[in-house]
Order: sequence, then structure tokens, then C-alpha cells
Amino acid sequence: MSNLSETSSVISLEQENGIEHLSWSKDGQLLALTTRGGSVHVFLSRLPMVHSVYASHLAILTSLTEISIYAYDVDSKNKPALSATAELPVEPSWLSLGPYHCAAGLNNRAWFYELGSTDTVLILKEREYLGTVTSVKLSAEYASVLHEGKIQLHMIEPANGDNEDKETRLFPDEHSPDIKLTSHALTTDFLIFASDMGHIQYFFIEDWKIISEYRHTVGIRSVHADQSGARLIVVDDKSEGYIYNPVTDELLRIPEFPPNSTGVLWDSLAQDRNVFVAFDNSTIVTYIHVKDSISELALREQQCYLYLAVPPSSPNPSYVCLRTTVKHHVAGTVKRTVPYKDFCSMVEVVGTTKLPSNQVPLLLSGGLVLLETSSGKLTQLVLSTHEVTSSNIHDSHKDSLEQALAKQLVLRRYLYCHLAKNSHTFVKSIRVYRHLGDVGMVWLLQDIQHVEDQKLLNGHVAMFLQDFEKAQEWYLMSSRPVAALDMRRDLLQWDQALQLASKLAPDQIPYIACEYAQQLEFMGSYSEALSHYEQGLLSVREAKPGSMEETHTIQCRAGVARTSIRCGDIRRGVTMAADASSSRTLKKECGDILEGMKQLNDAAMLYEKGQYFDKAASTYIRLKNWVKVGELLHNITSSKIHLQYAKAKEADGKYQEAAEAYMTARDFDSVIRVNLDHLNNPEEAVQIVKDTKSTEGAKMVARFFQRLNDYSSAIKFLVLSRCHDEAFQLARQHGQMELYGEILASSLDSEVRPDDFRSLALHFDSERKSLLAGKYYFHAGEYQKALKNLMNVVKANSEDTEAISLAIDVVGAANDDLLANQLIEFLLGESDNIPKDPKFLFRLYMARRQYREAAKTAIIIANEEQINGSYRNAHDVLFGMYQELRRNNIKIPTEMQANLTLLHSYILVRLHVRRGEHLKGARMLIRVADNISKFPSHIVPILTSTVIECSRAGLKSSAFSYAAMLMRPEYRPHIDPKYAKKIEAVVRKPSRGSQEEVEPETPCPYCDSPLPESELNCGQCKTTVPFCLVTGRHIVKDDLTACPNCDFPAIFSELRIILESEDVCPMCSETIPLNSVSLVEDTRTYLHPQGND
Repeated sequence: MSNLSETSSVISLEQENGIEHLSWSKDGQLLALTTRGGSVHVFLSRLPMVHSVYASHLAILTSLTEISIYAYDVDSKNKPALSATAELPVEPSWLSLGPYHCAAGLNNRAWFYELGSTDTVLILKEREYLGTVTSVKLSAEYASVLHEGKIQLHMIEPANGDNEDKETRLFPDEHSPDIKLTSHALTTDFLIFASDMGHIQYFFIEDWKIISEYRHTVGIRSVHADQSGARLIVVDDKSEGYIYNPVTDELLRIPEFPPNSTGVLWDSLAQDRNVFVAFDNSTIVTYIHVKDSISELALREQQCYLYLAVPPSSPNPSYVCLRTTVKHHVAGTVKRTVPYKDFCSMVEVVGTTKLPSNQVPLLLSGGLVLLETSSGKLTQLVLSTHEVTSSNIHDSHKDSLEQALAKQLVLRRYLYCHLAKNSHTFVKSIRVYRHLGDVGMVWLLQDIQHVEDQKLLNGHVAMFLQDFEKAQEWYLMSSRPVAALDMRRDLLQWDQALQLASKLAPDQIPYIACEYAQQLEFMGSYSEALSHYEQGLLSVREAKPGSMEETHTIQCRAGVARTSIRCGDIRRGVTMAADASSSRTLKKECGDILEGMKQLNDAAMLYEKGQYFDKAASTYIRLKNWVKVGELLHNITSSKIHLQYAKAKEADGKYQEAAEAYMTARDFDSVIRVNLDHLNNPEEAVQIVKDTKSTEGAKMVARFFQRLNDYSSAIKFLVLSRCHDEAFQLARQHGQMELYGEILASSLDSEVRPDDFRSLALHFDSERKSLLAGKYYFHAGEYQKALKNLMNVVKANSEDTEAISLAIDVVGAANDDLLANQLIEFLLGESDNIPKDPKFLFRLYMARRQYREAAKTAIIIANEEQINGSYRNAHDVLFGMYQELRRNNIKIPTEMQANLTLLHSYILVRLHVRRGEHLKGARMLIRVADNISKFPSHIVPILTSTVIECSRAGLKSSAFSYAAMLMRPEYRPHIDPKYAKKIEAVVRKPSRGSQEEVEPETPCPYCDSPLPESELNCGQCKTTVPFCLVTGRHIVKDDLTACPNCDFPAIFSELRIILESEDVCPMCSETIPLNSVSLVEDTRTYLHPQGND
């Protein structure tokens, strides 16, 4: 050995003359020597560093077969105290410490010890496992044992009867046999383990099942949980560290994690629970887990101000303010961050500390690390990130304090300043309190930041510290002593406030007395409250209207009135409350007090004066003063009071007044009862039942009519009251079944049951009244029986339109093709060779929504009506079918459209002629005359009208053509004699040399080609143009509107002219308000209607 400074220890052998021989063991752990006296000494050069930590307790190996257990006081931060020792049967390879047990083991054997309440350690049991044990973790009840890639979780002590099914479990289970478990942690609630495949799993002990699983990209080397298990530090096979949150399933990377880390420790101090360290053989790196971070760049650059309080040991309490700016470098340490996202969790590197050689960190508490040395001793080390040069800020230099302050800031240790000596520092302290989220302190500091009086400022700070006596002393010595009075008033300390007010502000005594009285009144001290209210009254000068003094006077008078009543001086209180100058609220408050004291007369009087009529009436009712109730009745809104009054009047025999009161209370059943039983006014009762649909009322009316033997009315009201069974029995007894059926069928009551109709149908079926049986089978939903009965009727009498109509309704409701075919065969005459009216077939198709077939039938019906000369009927049939097809998006047949156009043109003639617009009428008649074969019943009258209107409109050529047609032998004898000569004159003397006026043209709405106004077929685009419902001309895009009822197109200007004198649509005959018509912007709806090409 060349350098004596490298000597670590010197061992002296007492009572020995010298050393003969000296030898080391192969592993260098044992040193053996012999002495000249023949003694052999064996020394242990270094102990195996076997240890375990639980909370603030530590277990370390202090000799080869002895463990020592230490307890560390986190608050005092003294050296750990030895609490117990235990002898082991062998030298262990591992130790484990729990809250009530410790364990040690070698190879596959483990010894469990129970920690007694004293310093005793008792052997509990010995256990062997299926493989070599790597590590063991203990909780209060369970042990988690890692051996050869598996974990066995078992109870430390034998289970009781309730937990036998939770005694032991092996991981991984049979579903994942290929996973090798590498690390584990055990808390009170969870077993946490990780695998070489990257699995992290949480096993919830209480439910005995895995509740969380996460898969990392690489294998996991070790896991380190905080005390609750809510945060887990994970070290993977790439030597990278992460914080895993099982709640959010978030894995947060730890920056600059030591690549050769040998362990991780969480800080056990509550205020530093977000601080942890990772260490290797030479360095300890300190981190902080920031749960909520917004922007690290802003945090680095912003100016932060913290204020450190002087420790309690200081002789004179005083406070100083320190200022620092946290930049990228703070107090000699580099602060680095790795933001995770805009507003999220993040991990910051706080700093590094050098680790002494051959020492291992065991416990971290508030920046103090407990280390185990190679000799089995414990030592302490303060992290450089937590180190403060002095505990008393008065003994430290400003630079040292700023460094300490910066360290506290980085660790998120915010200590507050309660006094700042310079006003500009208030802005900085306000920023700190804003950062802390203390809104109250921000407002308080903003209020006092411009105060220059030091004593006043001291008073404010003492008040913030809740040292109110000290605050009052400072306030009284300041330039604003009345602040002490304000403080006592704010604290509701009225006695002190009155004492201060007598010296500082005598004019405030009345106001303080009033506030004190209000508190006393609230607390129930009415006599004292009355005294202070009177003090407030006596000391106030004459108040001006609308002033603060007037408001104060009103409050005091109200208080005197209330407390006088409560103190027994009822007459004084009532007099003051009833005064005209007193408020409505006071009258109500005093009335409530009096009512509670059973002084009902005075209470009712105050309620009435305060216009609380409902409460007044309720009080008068309790007094049985019905006269006063009647006087107030028109002002009462409460139905309950009206009801009470009505009952009283009924008891007195004043039934009309009772009925009116019941009606006001909306108790309609009572109104009906009084009208029937006492007023003999069934008409009124019946009307009320009809208006209110009252079930009980209907029962009463039914019973009334039963007594009068008016069974039809009784049945009606029994049905209305939903007493269907009673109504059925009554109708059957008195032969009123048909009436009962009509009432039942016309009832809109949803309570009518199919069984009621079925009973009716069975009754009529038994009496062989097939029509009625079929009708009520239909209402009962039994369509097959209904149609069978109805077909029996129509087969007996094929002209029975009621039965046919009912059969159509049955088939439409049944939606049954078999029933439909049966009825169609009958209507077509296949069963009796007598075809029925096509209208029935049309109705059937419509009921079954077979619109195409209905359209064909409608054309047939319209043609028949047209042949018979019923043009309006034909028009209505076609128009109704036209609208139905449009609603169902079915193409309008061309024949239907053409026939509707002709019929509507014929109908428009009368409108134009009546308005004197002969040219329009002539054009429509020309259109009809060109298709005169479709009007066989009125050929001659139509042609005659055409000639006359063409002559009036100046269409001489057209008049001649149709006059010549009338001169044909088959038409001439039928010409009306009064028009015969005129028509002959037109034929004999045609106008020569004059051309007929050319019809004006307007653009085709499809191709914009010129098209005569009355022409509906465009020769250019070959399209049939929709016609105007007013003029019969083709529509124009720029002047288009539609009827708001039938949505049929019209020319906007023409429709407005018609509506100025007539308000009926020529197409649908519905009323059209003039202001409901407007121009159509999107013409495509009418140029390409639904159902048309």
C-alpha cells in the first residue's frame, strides 16, 4: 500500500502479542488471521447489502444472521431509531418488510416473523416454494412471492372462514403460460406485476380479479409503485423510465432517466408526494411529476414570486419578501421539462445529487435520503435540490435566499408572504396567489396594495392572519382607526363594534345597533333585539325621503314591531305594523308571528291590510268568519280557500253560492252534484260534464237520468264515465242496444275496449241483425266476421249502400287480400252478374291505397258524370284523385290530366263571363268546343255559348265556324229559339276581308319559345304545359304562384285580381286570404310535379 490516505479503517486486537498469519477468502468478504497466542480471528470486511423498506420503517441485515428494524420519524427528521432485532437461521439472500410482518429467505425457503407491539419479533412460520425466490413483497394480510418467472400471492396467516376462496393465487394463470413475470409491487389494495413481454397488470385483491392491463412495446425490467399504487414507475429493457397511470392508461416518459439505474424511491412526505428519485451507483436524479401543466415555456420565462415565512423560533415575528426570476438555470441546477401535451401531466428533472460510493438509498422523505453503508449502518444525505443553507432567513444572504426560493418554486412548495414592505411587490404576490387559485387573497391584496401607512398595513396583515386583537391595535395606532370598527362589524362582533363606535364614530351607533338587533332577533334574543332597535330609532335624526336614513328608520320600526309582538306587547306591534306607512312585507311578517301565537284576529287584519288576501281568508276561515271570507272572495286566487268556502255555504244551505264557489275552485264534480241534488238544474250539470269530460260527473248525471227513467241519456253518460258494463246491461234491459252502440261508436274515449264492441256484435248476431253485427265486429277488430255479416246483407239487398260502405271500410282496415278479393268480386258483379256503382270500387281502391287502380276507376266515374252532364261532380272526382296521386308520388295519367283540363276550362267560362271578360271566356269555350264529343249531353248549348262569346270578343272567324257547325241537321232543331236568328245571321253574313285578332303570346316555361296564351301544348319542346287555375292559360315562370290550399299553379297577377272581388279558389273551392299569396321562387316544383315525368 503506497498511500496511507486510502486507509478506510484500522482494527486493533487487544490482549494479543502479535499476528502470525493473515488470509482473505476468495470473494474478499472474510479476513482470517492467527495470533502468536494461538487465537484465530475472522473478520467480515463487508456485509451483503440486504434490506427492505415499508413506509417509514426499514429492515437491514446488520450481521450474517441478524436483521435490525428501524423506525424513522418523518416530522422530526432525527436519525432512525432501532425498534427491534431478529436472529435468522441462515444468511438470507433477501428481506421483506410489511406493516405487521417481516420475512427473510434463501433459495426456495422463507421465514415469516410477526412484529409485536414491543421490540419483540416472533417467528410465525416457515414456508417452501416451487422455485428459487427472487423477491417478496408484504402487505397487511398478503405476501407476493416472485420465483422463476411466476408470482404466488398468498395470505401470511391462515385465512378465516370468510376469506378461504381468497387465500392464494398463482400468476400467470393457465390462459397465458408463456409470459415470464419480471417484477412486482404490493399495496393494501393491489398486486401489480409486469412481464418480459411488456404486460403491466393490476390485480384488485378485494374483488380477487385483474382490473387493469396495459401492454408496453418492450419488456419490463422493474416496477416501483407509490404507497397507494395510483402511480407506477416502470423501467423497461431499454433502460428507459416511464410513469404509468392505471386510471387514464397513460404512460408518461421520464426524461434523462439513468441508463444504469439500480432503484427508484417515491418521497414519503405528503407535501412532496409528487417528487421521486432514480439512482445508479454514483448519482441520484430528482424528478417532480406535475399533474397539470399548461405551457413549460411560459413557466420558464415568467417571473415568480414566493414569500417565505420566518420559522416560529424567530424572536420577533416579522416577514420579508423575496423576489426571483426562474429562468432556464436555477440555483446552479438545470431545470428541464418534457411537455406531454398542451394541458396534461408532465415530468420535470429538478436536479442531480452525487451518491457516496458503496451506499444504497433506502428511503426518501422531504428531500432527505436514508442510505445503507457497506458495514450495515444507516446514514443521511440531503439532496442538492432540497438543500437550504440556513433555517432562519434573517441569517442568510439575499442571494442564498433567492436560491432557496428558486428551489422551492421548482419543487412546487409555495409558502405565502403575509406582509410586504414595498408596494410594488404586491403585484408579484398577487401573481403568486393567482397561480395558487386563492381568489380571496388576490382581492384582498388588490384592495391594500396602495396603502402607504405601515401601521394600517400591519393591521390588514394581522386581520388576514386572523389575529384580530393585534389587528385592532395596529388599526387604532394608524391614520385610519375607524378600520378597527369596520373589522368588528364585518366579523359581526357587535359589542366591540359599539364600544369602538362610541369613541370613533358616534354617528354610526344607530346603524350598528340596528345590525346587532337583526342578529339578535335571528338568534331568538327578542328583548335585547327590541332594546337595540329602539336605540337605533332614538338616535336617528329626521330622515329625508329616499335617503339611507329613511331606509334605516323603516328597518328599525319594522324590527320594533316584530320584537314587540314577540315580547308580548302585541298592541304596540300591531299598531306599528298596521300603520299606513308600514310596508306590505312587515304586515305579512307580523301576521305570521301573530298566527303562530294564535292571535288570529290581529293576524287576519294585518294580512288583509297587506293585501295578502289568500292568507287573510285562510285565517278568517279558521275563525269561522264566513262574512269576511265572502268579502275577500273576489281577490282570492287559492282554489283551496274557494273550496273551503263552498263547503261552508253548502252546509248553510246556500247552494247557488256554493256552486259558484265550487266552480271557481274548479271542483267540477261538486258543481255537478249540487246542480243535480239541490238546484235541480240538470241542464247545467250536463253541460259541465260535456265541457270537462269528468268521469265522476258523468256517473252522477247517469244515475240522475236513471231515476227519471231517461235510459238513453243515462246510457250516454255511463259510456262517458267509462262504465261500459253498466251501460251494456242497462241498454239490454230496456231495449236500447242500438242507441248504446251508436254512443259507443261515436265516443272518442280511448278507454273503449274491443270487448265492448264484441259484446254488441254478438248480441246483434244472435238477433240476426247482420248489418249491426258486422258494424260492431268491425269496431271490435274482427274483420272476417264483420265482412261475412255485411256480405249477407248486400246479397239479400244489393242496393244497400250503407252495408257496402261499411264493407269497404272493413276491407280497408283489415289489409287482407282475401277479404279484398271477395268484395271486389261482388262489386264487379261476378257473384250475382250485377255490377255495382263504380264509386264503390273507387272507394275500395282508395281505402286500400291502391292509387293506380283508383285513378283508372276515377276516370271511368268522371266520364260517366261527364256524359250525364254533371261536370262539377266529374271535376271534383278527377281533382281529388289528382291530388291523391301527387301526395303519393304517382304519375298522373295523361287522360286524367286532359279531362281535368277540359272540365276546369268549362267551369272557368261562367267565372269569366260573370266578370265581363268575354275574350277569356271565348278562349275557354273554344277549347271545350274543340272536344265537344266529350260533352254529349250539352253539345248544342255549349256550341251556342261558344258562338255568342266569340262574337262578343270579336273572334268573328271562330264564331262563324261554330255557327256553321250548329246549322247541321242534327243540331239545328235543338238550338234555343231566342238565339237561332243570331246564329243564322252569323252564318249568312260572315265578316269579309277582316282578319281575326291574333292571340297574344307568352314564353313557354320549359323552352322559352313564344306560345299563345291559351295553348297548352308547346310545338317547340313538345311538352304539355300546366294551366292556370284562374284563367285556363298556360303558366308563366316569371309570374307564378299557387293556391295555398290545393297547391295548384296560377298566374300571380291574375289570381290577385280575382281575390280582390272573390276569395274562393276556382279549383278546390277553398277560401284564399289575399295576403297568403306570393310569387313562387322555385318553379321546378310545378313544372316537374311529383308523379309526373
